[in-house]
Amino acid sequence: MPLGEEIDLSKTKELIKVKQEKLPGSQISLEIEISPEQSRQAYEQVITKFMRSANIPGFRKGKVPRQVILQRFGADQLKASALEDLVQKNFEAAVKQEEIEALGNVQFRSSFDDLAVQFEPGQPIVFTVSVDVSPEVTLQKYQDFKVTAEKVEYDAAKVDEVLEEHRSSNATLVPVEDRAAAAGDVTLVDFESRFLPSESDDADAEGETPEGESVQDFKLELVKGKFLDDLIDGIIGMQIGETKDIAVTLPQEYFQDELAGRSAEFTVSLKDIKAKELPPLDDDFAQDVSEFSTLAELRQFLEEQYQQEAQDSTDANVEEALLEALIEELDVDLPESMIDDELNVMIRETLSRLQSNGLDINKLVTKEMLAEMKERMRSDAIPRLKRTLALAEVAKAESIEVEAEAIEDRCQEILKDLQGQEIDRDRLEAVVEDELLHKRVVSWLTEHSSVDFVEPKSAEEEAEEDPAPAKAEKDASPAEEEQPAEAKKSAKSTAKKTSTKKAKPAKEAGEVPADAKAEPAKKTASTKSKRSTKTDKKASTKTKKTSAKPKADDPAPDAE
Repeated sequence: MPLGEEIDLSKTKELIKVKQEKLPGSQISLEIEISPEQSRQAYEQVITKFMRSANIPGFRKGKVPRQVILQRFGADQLKASALEDLVQKNFEAAVKQEEIEALGNVQFRSSFDDLAVQFEPGQPIVFTVSVDVSPEVTLQKYQDFKVTAEKVEYDAAKVDEVLEEHRSSNATLVPVEDRAAAAGDVTLVDFESRFLPSESDDADAEGETPEGESVQDFKLELVKGKFLDDLIDGIIGMQIGETKDIAVTLPQEYFQDELAGRSAEFTVSLKDIKAKELPPLDDDFAQDVSEFSTLAELRQFLEEQYQQEAQDSTDANVEEALLEALIEELDVDLPESMIDDELNVMIRETLSRLQSNGLDINKLVTKEMLAEMKERMRSDAIPRLKRTLALAEVAKAESIEVEAEAIEDRCQEILKDLQGQEIDRDRLEAVVEDELLHKRVVSWLTEHSSVDFVEPKSAEEEAEEDPAPAKAEKDASPAEEEQPAEAKKSAKSTAKKTSTKKAKPAKEAGEVPADAKAEPAKKTASTKSKRSTKTDKKASTKTKKTSAKPKADDPAPDAE
């Protein structure tokens, strides 16, 4: 091969000498030997490259003699540059030759400085690299489970509750002048709040009591749960024009942690009272609040909706119980790069939810916050990843697949509901295949296991088992903690509302995960794991670019 000609290892017939060793954490170590001929050619290529591109006073570009290059840059610097290129190219060629499914987390285990000192053109070089690979997944058992799950019963009273909520939201407000404020009234108030000193203020470095606020013309419905309960209780019984000091204790689950449980005093002036005049519960009402012509049709729709919700909740409880049992039988050593991929998926899902609430994540989320999110979500990412791998193993063992026709039909349903939105079709198909395969495997597990149903736990029993669920929920995502108060109130109120419009269940109405709407990117670990149940072909190293390139300073050819 002429000097200076680029080495293409993919075209050479000579096999690279590679020794493999398994390491913990689904890593393998590769001891790779660079041949004498490759080391000589790489060194000559670097010199030729510098001869062609270096700008050195007294010589035309491309006409710098070899000896001048050696004197100007030094043999050590030229060797380091050649070695860096050799290591990267030989690592990539070794991965391809050995058909290694490299996931990432490439670590250069040899000392680059020592290699550079030992490097002699025309002599062999041996270096060691470790890389994450797909883990070996073993299920000791994946059927004949005996599990218990809570059976959620349909509550007919919910229909009446929803109808009453809609009557209340469509009520006519009638001015009141001859009585005091009563529960259920809509009032107009001015108030000033003051936080009272507490022991935590004395312990605080600054020792400052939080400031209150002054609000004018605040519309407040006197219904507990709509605002601060102590304040609502204090306003009930007040007359128009009356001013009153009301003691308030903020709830422990208050959205601002530093104010949770604090005592405050509100000076409230009642300016106006309006009573709600509810519309009659008849066909006209049904037509006003829904797409139905009669109240009977609306009731039937709501009954079917809540019956389906109860069944969906029961099915979800069964799935959770089965997956917990399945994971107990799973033996897998998760590689760090796969965990990191799953964390990135979870973060994208969280940010997508924040965006859907109208928040600007570019302003809200910082690098520090993302790092904190990763740390907090790690404990959820690992079992989630294990569930994905376990389900994929069941699908593989039982040859459970999803037909292309089923994937296309589901995609068309989603695209029809999302007309006008930009969707990554390839990613949508991958997400849909994952979704359908997941359902089929869970259905298979259910058919091949026994489930004993138990009554749901009461709120008191759940509180005893988990005394601080609200706090735990808030700890789940620092980004969601940072939402403004208005956004949080809006999200909560929206969640409480039950639509009376005809609609498909969420999963059937074109609800697409964030991945399908995002720009094209590498597939997530979970997607790769599930889709791998269809084939055992080795993944190309091009799927996810890995690099063994050591961090060495590449000498710039310019030397003015």
